[in-house]
This record gives sequence, C-alpha cells and structure tokens, in this order.
Amino acid sequence: MSSVPNGPWFTSLPSCETRVPCGAGRHTVRWEAGSLRLPSHPDAEGELVLAALGGEKARCVEVAEAWARHTDDLSVLAIGPRGPADEIAVDWDDVIAAAQDSPGRRPVGGPGLGGPQRPGPLASRPGPTMARVAAKQRQLQEDALAAERRRNDILSLLALGYGFQVRLIGQVAATHAVRLAGRPGGGEAVRPALVAAIAGRLALVAEEWLGIDPDQVVVNLHHGSGWGSAELTGRGEDRRLRVSLPIGWLASVWACGLARVGRHLVVAVEQPGWPQARVLGLRAPGAQPEPLDVHASPGDVPHWEI
Repeated sequence: MSSVPNGPWFTSLPSCETRVPCGAGRHTVRWEAGSLRLPSHPDAEGELVLAALGGEKARCVEVAEAWARHTDDLSVLAIGPRGPADEIAVDWDDVIAAAQDSPGRRPVGGPGLGGPQRPGPLASRPGPTMARVAAKQRQLQEDALAAERRRNDILSLLALGYGFQVRLIGQVAATHAVRLAGRPGGGEAVRPALVAAIAGRLALVAEEWLGIDPDQVVVNLHHGSGWGSAELTGRGEDRRLRVSLPIGWLASVWACGLARVGRHLVVAVEQPGWPQARVLGLRAPGAQPEPLDVHASPGDVPHWEI
C-alpha cells in the first residue's frame, strides 16, 4: 500500500474557532480547510485599505495578517506546544499589555531615535559621517519595530489557543516538507530545526507507546519513498528508539491528533478524512506497519480510536 496521503495534510482535521476581542466586542475567528477565516469581517481587504489611509485596523484582521506572516516560520515549531498537556498560558490580556508597552508607543531613546530632540552646536556642515549616523538610526528604528511586530504576532497566535497552535505547526511543517521535496539533498540550514520539532513531539508519544524515556528517542529525517523506519536497540540506560520519519509526519499525523491510536504508533496516513481515516500503525518497533481504520471524536484536535 502507498504511504503517501491522497489529500492535503489537514484533511483529517475538523474546523475550529475561537473568540477574539475586536473593537467593542468579541468576534469569531475560524480555521477551516487550511485557512484562517473572519466571519465578522467579510471585506477584510477593504478594511486594510482604510487602515492604510489612517483608520484603525481591526484586531481580527491583525491576527489574520500575523498568521499569514508565520506559515513558514521555523520558530513556531520551537515555541508551539509538544502535546495536549503542554499548555502555553498566553491570553488576550497579555497581548493587549504587550501592545501598550511596544517600542512604537514610546521613545526608542536618544536624539534621532524617537527621543527628545535638543538643539546643539553645529560642529560641521552635514557630510558623509552624519548621513551614516542617520542611516544607522533609521535601521535601529526599523529593527525595533520589526522585533515589536514579531513579538506581538507570536503572542496573538498563541492566544488563539491550542487548536490553532497545532494547526499553525502543521502548516509550517507542510510548507517546509514541500520545499524539501523540491530540493533533493538540500535544506541543510533548516534540517536541525525540523528534526528537533519532530523529536520533541515524537518523544512524548513514544513515552506513552513504549514507556521509554523521552531522552532515549533518536530521530532522523526520512527522505524518499515510504514512511521511514523504527527500531529499538540496546538495554537499560543504553536503550534507544531510533526513528526516521518525513517532515510531513508532523503535519498529516501529529497535527491531526493521529500520532498514537490505541497501542499503535501511527507513521503515515493512507486515506485522510474526517471523522474517518485509514492510517498505517506500528504495534512495535521493527514490525511492519499495518493499515488501521480509525474514527474521531469531536474536538479542536480530535481523539482517534480504532
């Protein structure tokens, strides 16, 4: 049987939604079929035009922009949760407080950087040195604003809750899986972050699956056809679970809540779907994966059973 899913990575995920403080109330933000949607803002593009002309930008729209900016951001894999018990306690009060304390709302410091301007003696006529100083000051301002936007972006995305956090991780993993597939033998710069992203999450699943210490799980990226491999070696402190998986596993399996079903470690999805799917599961390391028909219970990240 083929281990290549015959649909998008998110086919085995239901929609999910949350409420975001926006304007004078709270608006629904929904994730559906791989996209973030704003039911209360049917003309989001028009609102962006008005904001560019000096109007206030709605927080829902800001959240959607933040999501779009980070769909290939590897740091999302490091910041995001490793499992349902890995709660990230960020709420909208934290987001609002951070925005009020942003560098853009206070002086960056020093003349030319947003601080108080004081007249001084004219030492010399403007020249290359002053131009370089002005360029450096502008760069510092741009860097401060970029760091502010990134921090506020990440806080807003985390405040959406676990269901959205998992879906963003899946999107980032899927984006890089496509990129790596188009560059055979390439991607060395991103490989360590991708391996760490799988290892941190697989280790917790393996602990439930085999009772093995998470520190004894060794992960490699699998390239080529098939799902990869899994073997258990050594004894006692030298015991190691060595697993090789494609980066797409993080999206189509883990992000969809399918990593462990019953007593099986799921290594691939054969027929994605909601609320029923067919997966390939390992009963034990070294065994051949077997096809399993699974069904899901409701939830932002579903619980699957055979």
